[in-house]
Amino acid sequence: MDFQLDSKYEPRGDQGRAIANLTRSLRAGNRHQTLLGVTGSGKTFTIANVIRDMGRPTLIMSHNKTLAAQLYSEFKQFFPRNAVEYFVSYFDYYQPEAYLPRSDTYIEKDSSINEEIERLRLSTVSSILTRRDTIIVASVSCIYGLASPEDFLQMLVTIKPGQPLSREAFLSKIVEMLYERNDIAFTRGKFRVRGDVVEVHPAQVEDEAVRVEFFGDEIERISLFDPLTGRVSGTLTTFTLFPAKQFVTPHDKLRVAMVEIRKELEARVEEFEREGKLIEAQRIRMRTEFDLEMMQEMGFCNGIENYSRQLTGRPPGSRPYTLMDFLPEDYLLVVDESHATIPQVGGMYAGDRARKSVLVNYGFRLPSALDNRPLNFDEFMQESTQGIYVSATPGQFEIRNSVAGNTAWIPNPEKTFGEGGRNHDFKKYGEGQENLDVTTAGMPLVVEQIIRPTGLLDPTITVRPLKAQIDETIELCRRRVEKKERVLITTLTKKTAEDLADYLREVGLKVRYLHSDIDTIERVEILRTLRAGDCDILVGINLLREGLDLPEVSLVCILDADKEGYLRSQTSLIQTAGRAARHLHGEVVLFADVLTGSIRALLEISDYRRTRQEAYNKKHGITPRSVVRAVQESLHVIVKGGGENANTLREDPASFDAAELIRELEKDMAEASSRLEYERAALLRDQIAELKSGTADGTTPAPMKKISYSKSSRRKRG
Repeated sequence: MDFQLDSKYEPRGDQGRAIANLTRSLRAGNRHQTLLGVTGSGKTFTIANVIRDMGRPTLIMSHNKTLAAQLYSEFKQFFPRNAVEYFVSYFDYYQPEAYLPRSDTYIEKDSSINEEIERLRLSTVSSILTRRDTIIVASVSCIYGLASPEDFLQMLVTIKPGQPLSREAFLSKIVEMLYERNDIAFTRGKFRVRGDVVEVHPAQVEDEAVRVEFFGDEIERISLFDPLTGRVSGTLTTFTLFPAKQFVTPHDKLRVAMVEIRKELEARVEEFEREGKLIEAQRIRMRTEFDLEMMQEMGFCNGIENYSRQLTGRPPGSRPYTLMDFLPEDYLLVVDESHATIPQVGGMYAGDRARKSVLVNYGFRLPSALDNRPLNFDEFMQESTQGIYVSATPGQFEIRNSVAGNTAWIPNPEKTFGEGGRNHDFKKYGEGQENLDVTTAGMPLVVEQIIRPTGLLDPTITVRPLKAQIDETIELCRRRVEKKERVLITTLTKKTAEDLADYLREVGLKVRYLHSDIDTIERVEILRTLRAGDCDILVGINLLREGLDLPEVSLVCILDADKEGYLRSQTSLIQTAGRAARHLHGEVVLFADVLTGSIRALLEISDYRRTRQEAYNKKHGITPRSVVRAVQESLHVIVKGGGENANTLREDPASFDAAELIRELEKDMAEASSRLEYERAALLRDQIAELKSGTADGTTPAPMKKISYSKSSRRKRG
């Protein structure tokens, strides 16, 4: 099926040229392309057009889950008839296994899996294997290990009416695929049996199950039905059932893997004993023997991913299988906000290996655990065939790769990328002329897209002294709130963000904070509340940067802007300032006593872009106007097709059911207490008491938010 772009807009401004040039470059076989697009210029729409024109499966990588969720929503709207999938880490909370030799402290792996995201990951794999019109929006988790594509395909079961297959053989197969029998709670990844009827809830779908009816040793009928109501929606002539988990291994390979694990264990124990490390020898033997026993009896064990090399039959030191191995060879890679995503990919391998090396050296894991890892950067580059780097501030890596082998163009040595110069500035070799698009052999590889179809100029930038920056910020916020506009405030630490949000709340402003301790789904919901007007101000640190599409935001306040560093670098300032670029009255206020190199670069780039946009507006008679876009649906609604998350409480007081809410909170409180999460249980208890006091005097309780239980609290408990 072809990609069918559904949009009422036509390419405008720089978009048409960017689409044509990128498409031409890809078809010419160029491996690297860079789209240098400013905030609000429609980079997502440009990429959507390129995907439609190329007609190839596409992997879109983002450096954080919040931006990935936004991109997923946008591409879902652009391609409603194609498979748009969401692939991010399924951990709401993750504490990796580690050992601290100095204090002799072992930290056991602890995690909380988001089942909805796990379902979406399984749906991603199934779409890749069954159709080419697939777009995957992924975080950098896509470079981490998965099962072997060969094993995954081997575990698929395709059935059809009339097929000779006994009920017992079918049940044996789905158990090997890690489906669990549950005749009462029939949820995804479960099956139930009633006589000659087997009902299976596929792991990759939420609201659809399959009923397989047998007649003797033959399949008689296959039906789809609603697992909640039991209503049959249709009969099938064929059906393919995918494994219930991403990590699956055929039973024969599991037996071989266990033999290899035992051989490695014996060699490792002998090595430790030879070196006089008797404690380490005993430790690795006890842990590995226990894991082997669990694999023998249950088919899996905790931390089974540490044995992935043996389970997949890979040689020592080889790279793991990842999502990229499931994609066809001609897939297209789009790296969104590449200036942040590329460095993140490059840093994953070294950090993972440093932690696991300590575990291996002290006998907590076998040396083969080092092969359970993310791709290193060279492996990532080898896996990506053709790619587009998308950023308003591309780094040196993207630019240099996009112009590699170029004999006609070189970067202007007076304007070094990433060191205070303009990223758009190139000099034609031998002529001293500037051009917007850098070309190699006549093919544009770096395409600049800075004209906004809306005619909007870059936001005005004001520098104010640090003295009384909080008081001035409050006054600026009040003025914007009176106009029903939104405000973003960036600080340098999480503690400052939380304290500032509390202080602004005390002076009567509707404010929320956003940082990495807030789980994936709730981050999206917080951004929705800002756009919907349920809060007027959002305080954050580093998440209020790349890609966030918030047209209602007219003011960005950057506190302590002269504290030069990662959070106040040229790239960071440009990206943060861009959040106000979708509003007609966009303004950025920098609180600084010193004009750093990064601040000067921001002022220079902003002046250049405003000049270009003003000239374009004058030439085409365009009157600037703010971006108008409907508020994004809840991520839960998007992925489920309707409904509402039970843990995300309703905001509309008219539909506020206090009794039902109290029951939900009491259930959450009991679950938190059973998991020894006493801080979260106490917070839930306080909310229950507040609700009960509100309903007792006949008043309507104020809408309440979902409790966010921070990682730091969990670490303290551990």
